[in-house]
Amino acid sequence: MQSNNLERKLGLFPVVNIVVANVIGAGIFTTTGYLMGYLGSAWIMLFLWVIGGLIAFCGALSYGELGANYPEAGGEYTFISKLFHPLPGFLSGWLSLIVGFSAPIAASAIGFSKYFIWAFPQIQVINPDVLSKILAILIILTFTCIHYRGIILGAKIQNCLTILKVVLVVGLIIAGFTIGQGSFDNLSGNSIFSGGFTGWKSIGLSLLFVMFAYSGWNSATYIGSEIKNPAKIIPRSLLISTGIIVVLYFLLNLFFVYAIPPDKMINEPEIGGLAAGLAFGKTAEAVISLLISFALFSSLSANIIIGPRVYYSMAKQGYFFQFAGKIHSRFGVPSASVLLQGSLAIIMVLSGTFEQILIYMGFSLGIFPIIAVLGVLKIRRSGKSVLKMPGYPYVQLIFIFASLVMLVLAYLERPVESLIAILTALSGVPFYFWFKRKKRIP
Repeated sequence: MQSNNLERKLGLFPVVNIVVANVIGAGIFTTTGYLMGYLGSAWIMLFLWVIGGLIAFCGALSYGELGANYPEAGGEYTFISKLFHPLPGFLSGWLSLIVGFSAPIAASAIGFSKYFIWAFPQIQVINPDVLSKILAILIILTFTCIHYRGIILGAKIQNCLTILKVVLVVGLIIAGFTIGQGSFDNLSGNSIFSGGFTGWKSIGLSLLFVMFAYSGWNSATYIGSEIKNPAKIIPRSLLISTGIIVVLYFLLNLFFVYAIPPDKMINEPEIGGLAAGLAFGKTAEAVISLLISFALFSSLSANIIIGPRVYYSMAKQGYFFQFAGKIHSRFGVPSASVLLQGSLAIIMVLSGTFEQILIYMGFSLGIFPIIAVLGVLKIRRSGKSVLKMPGYPYVQLIFIFASLVMLVLAYLERPVESLIAILTALSGVPFYFWFKRKKRIP
């Protein structure tokens, strides 16, 4: 008889790959130009990438402890539900459903199509925006079908995609600084950063973009039910992958600054293609743009793996539609949740673009990790932590304080998008009570 539970099949290497793949996606290849538009200073922009890495690393230390204590699928949904109350836990899962995974999948798919069309402009036989959406939908459908057929097949494909993406990023960095055209004088270009409270609001909004690019550093905790020896592998995978990503992000952004004069970076979305063109020439620009487009497959694929495990966990505990908690009898995956995730991502593609939803996503993704990290303080005070990660309580306090400041400043700078993100989370409240009233809770 087929078990309706997920099986522990994943070791350290595929889990690190999934985390790295989930993080390195549309954010790093599209946000730097916007950051320069807000900040007007290459030095401040690079500094914020380091600060963002520090925040992510503090989060990884905290989630490593949480994941060791609760090695189950669901991530923040599981942590918050067990440590505080099912309602905020449900809202975190609700936000994951609408924003946390569907939107990044859509963004990666749109990013792929934009870079692909840039590499092959001759394929624009129809309106570029229409063509971009068609390509994005086809990619989402393809990877939804792949991950519908099981975690082992999906993990193998994921491993290959992630290795190729890391090789691309490392190769771009090495080639850029050794044979590419550029100048470190770009670092000392004229700064147009405005000081005072206006400058701080710009920093807050910029950090929101940076943290969106880092989002996914906690991915291992979403697939805890499928990880072998989770008490060891979850924290190790989080720390290893986050360390790799921080180094790669800083060096890649340093290459962007090296290759592109600051005034040409401002508000440029396809920053990777522009840097390649200036550093290596037009032919290389087309080739590297094509490689970046395929590199975005990896993050898209990782999100399609991870997201359905949240809905599965919610359904198993009675706080979501029961179909989402069923495991496919042959492929051993939450198949209905996989299809639901793909459908929502396609709706996102049809309803907007990466630029339109970036701030909305960034603010949304910054809310519930704060509550989850507060859970570490609660576990330690109770004396029930099975794995005590280093840095307590300073690591948690840094993460909480930095995240709160970022959200407040971003809200003051962009209140409309931020308010929509808050209302999206709160829209789950009536659904929570509806599920509770239906008595689907074990």
